[in-house]
Amino acid sequence: MQVHEDKKFDTVDYSEQNLSESEFTDCEFEGCNFTKTNLTSATFMNCKFNNCNLALANLKDVGLKDAQFTDCKLMGLDFSVCNNFLFAVGFEKCQLDYSTFYGKSMRRTKFIACSMKEVDFTEVQLSESIFTSSDLNGATFSRSVLEKADFRLAKNYIIDPEQNKIKKAKFSTEGIAGLLANYNLEID
Repeated sequence: MQVHEDKKFDTVDYSEQNLSESEFTDCEFEGCNFTKTNLTSATFMNCKFNNCNLALANLKDVGLKDAQFTDCKLMGLDFSVCNNFLFAVGFEKCQLDYSTFYGKSMRRTKFIACSMKEVDFTEVQLSESIFTSSDLNGATFSRSVLEKADFRLAKNYIIDPEQNKIKKAKFSTEGIAGLLANYNLEID
């Protein structure tokens, strides 16, 4: 097992490598490539990822404990298989298209200016989460807890109020159509 603490990794190419069971604490990754990397059982605690590519990385049992992603490509990732213990993430200007968070607890998660097309949020706890300037085109919300979540500046979402808990969630007037889509209404 490799243990790394308080290190900065700049433009390292980890693509298709095996980093399983590695531990990273208070580390920063800048411009690193993790495409198809085996991260099984790796732990990232208080780590920052800037301009990194993690597309199709294996996240089985990965510990993401206060991991922050900025300008990262995270397409097609299965976050549902990450370790649940202390799972906490944040995303800004990231591509999360075709990823899944099925069944995760993600209270107070920030999704700022992210592309989140076709993302699966089925049975996800997203209370008090923020979706500022994020594109949720085709994202699935089913049996999700969205209480006090903020969708006011999000776009292209469709959320069925009968299939999700949305008490005190915040929506803009323009976004109301996304809440009524299942009723086949004409809204001008």
